[in-house]
Amino acid sequence: MSFSELGLAPELLRAVEAAGYHTPSPIQAKAIPACLEGRDVLAAAQTGTGKTAGFTLPILQRLSRQPVTGRRAVRALILTPTRELAAQVHESVEKYGAALSPRLESDVVYGGVKINPQINRLREGVDILVACPGRLLDLVSQKAVRLDQVETLVLDEADRMLDMGFIHDIRKILKLVPQQRQTLLFSATFSSEIRQLADKLLDQPVSIDVAPRNTAAETVDQSVYKIDKPSKTALLVHLIRQQQLEQALVFTATKHMANRVTKNLQKAGITAAAIHGNKSQNARTSALNGFKSGEVRILVATDVAARGIDIAHLPHVINFELPNVPADYVHRIGRTGRAGASGSAMSLVAPDERDQLKGIERLIGKPVPVHESKNFDARAVQEELSSAGGQTEDPGPPGQRRNARPAGGQRQQRSRGQGGRERNEQSPRKEGERPARRRRRGGRGRGNQASGNQ
Repeated sequence: MSFSELGLAPELLRAVEAAGYHTPSPIQAKAIPACLEGRDVLAAAQTGTGKTAGFTLPILQRLSRQPVTGRRAVRALILTPTRELAAQVHESVEKYGAALSPRLESDVVYGGVKINPQINRLREGVDILVACPGRLLDLVSQKAVRLDQVETLVLDEADRMLDMGFIHDIRKILKLVPQQRQTLLFSATFSSEIRQLADKLLDQPVSIDVAPRNTAAETVDQSVYKIDKPSKTALLVHLIRQQQLEQALVFTATKHMANRVTKNLQKAGITAAAIHGNKSQNARTSALNGFKSGEVRILVATDVAARGIDIAHLPHVINFELPNVPADYVHRIGRTGRAGASGSAMSLVAPDERDQLKGIERLIGKPVPVHESKNFDARAVQEELSSAGGQTEDPGPPGQRRNARPAGGQRQQRSRGQGGRERNEQSPRKEGERPARRRRRGGRGRGNQASGNQ
């Protein structure tokens, strides 16, 4: 089957071909015709199988055939859980719709950046809006955008939006859009919660499931390296050097660990950058662009920030820490082995992560092969990093670290943005949500200075 058989307009076919795609993926072959017919869609497919084009192409075609006069109103609303995914979807909308006539206007809005420029752009009018729920509601409250003319609503990565606690924001948004609309639910995996949400949102949907639920792509070579926790950083450095990894995405469970791993890689002479929720949007964008261009060899990310990382031929994924939720393992390794390409996924597993590994193996229905790294000398790498000022051992939970003081009894100054208890990315803060203030102890002589992460 070719894209021309799906009923797409010639302008869109040329855009797809220019992007290097010639044959639709299974999810695209089934979703595009249903979306073009105006049907509601409930679609499940593995990460990296082309879900984004599966809904952006039909949205562009349907809207281009219904041009409007006067001020533009939002007619298609695409909700995503993270800034990176929102930016990626918007790039696809712009890329595929560049040659349409009349041209459709689109925009993307998310938290972490100034809101006023977004307000000014939206007041000029847009046809397609890609948004994170929190920032969208902020803009609605400031009367910068209205949603009463939305014809198509898309929930992309719907499972992650529920995991991140966006259900309340989604319910608020549903009250702002017309009841008569097309609704598309796309996700890498579907939990029972997702199906319950779909039952409430969708009207006689076309159900598409092109792959078994919660399975990893067969093109990904998975492996496990069993290692004690203090030696993980040394093993990571060794694997990157031994296998000559020129581009790899490394996953950690927390923002703190992402920063620490990045610093140690840099001490080892490996170009690395971190991407997580505590980074400014400019820093996240710079890190991602450097990774795509090859200036940064290793990108260290948390699960939430990694949603939306779209690297066409990413060769390697490394789990520095296993996720607490087994399905997140599938999401992680789905960043490699895309569109039929081969890839590798390595996991560094400490003794206290064996239960997590068993849960992952139950989910994917097979054991992950255990490998041993040849000529690995943990002590030598650790000594190298120590001499360079790196930290290779786990310093313990953040709460315990706060109680430690340097010599002289003076309290160590915390860096801006790192105050308070370390947040695990498994239950992240929403877009635009203010971090909780640290409770100030009573007593005279203390000022009203806000905590360091405000």
